[in-house]
Amino acid sequence: MAFEPPPRLVRALAETRRDGTDAWLRALPELLRQAVALRGLTVERVHRPSGRSGLIVLVRRADGSPAVLKLAPAAARPGGERAALTRWDGFGAVRLLDADDAPDDAGDSDDGGVLLLERLHPEMSVRSLPEAKALLEAAGTLRRLWVEPPAGHAFETVAGRTGRQAEAMRAGAEADEEVRPLVDAALAVREELLASAPEGRLLHGTFRQSKVLAGERMPWLAVGPDPVVGECAFDLARLVRDRVEDLVAAPSGAATTRRRVKRLAESLDLDRERVRGWTLFRAVESGVRARRVGRPRDAEVLLEFAGWL
Repeated sequence: MAFEPPPRLVRALAETRRDGTDAWLRALPELLRQAVALRGLTVERVHRPSGRSGLIVLVRRADGSPAVLKLAPAAARPGGERAALTRWDGFGAVRLLDADDAPDDAGDSDDGGVLLLERLHPEMSVRSLPEAKALLEAAGTLRRLWVEPPAGHAFETVAGRTGRQAEAMRAGAEADEEVRPLVDAALAVREELLASAPEGRLLHGTFRQSKVLAGERMPWLAVGPDPVVGECAFDLARLVRDRVEDLVAAPSGAATTRRRVKRLAESLDLDRERVRGWTLFRAVESGVRARRVGRPRDAEVLLEFAGWL
């Protein structure tokens, strides 16, 4: 099946610098052909701009019903996404249509990076709503996802994920004196939060407005998790900084950010300081990473935002 991978996906995978992604991109046309043939699907089109962690293809099943085929490299942890979607079973999230047909070692096998999903409306996300309404709907969707992880789960923990990120942040600060004060503050708040973390829940992991799409079963459903187990405040951090470019451009951006932290924390019955702390850590981590991969404008915006916290 001849096609060019969407540029957004190619750029995003290049930034991760993880082993195997280049080979996966080269093999992607054949992987797609095999996945379509194995499932008896008819391809309608590749969704563009597609995702940042995998290829999104709009397809029809053998019975004519619409679906979405997602292909992702092992570096994107598709096995974790499959496990989380299986646990949620369509409650608050897109439904996995081939949950019973996955290979036993879905996280590592050649077919483990292929997910057949319920078709939502990819052109219509919560982000299309006015900001206040978008935050309300997004928060309501997120609340549904915060469930107990299954017994014996293999999901990454917040402590483990942020530990890896903290190492990269320290290395970045050593090479860049300008970001050191913010990195030091972010690392300190992480230690404080982990020392007093409440009981962990299954979290989306990368939740933001654009990850909530309009559906038929429910008005809004989450997509594209990178699941992790930990405290719920961690999951709000990315949502707090949604539309960050608009926040930074506005004279009242800092005050608006603080009000957003307060409003989201109260709407979900969470401690405001814990939401603020994780928002700080995740914004600094994203800003340092943006500097490292050559996105200076994104880094500048994210670090300015972090400075308000």
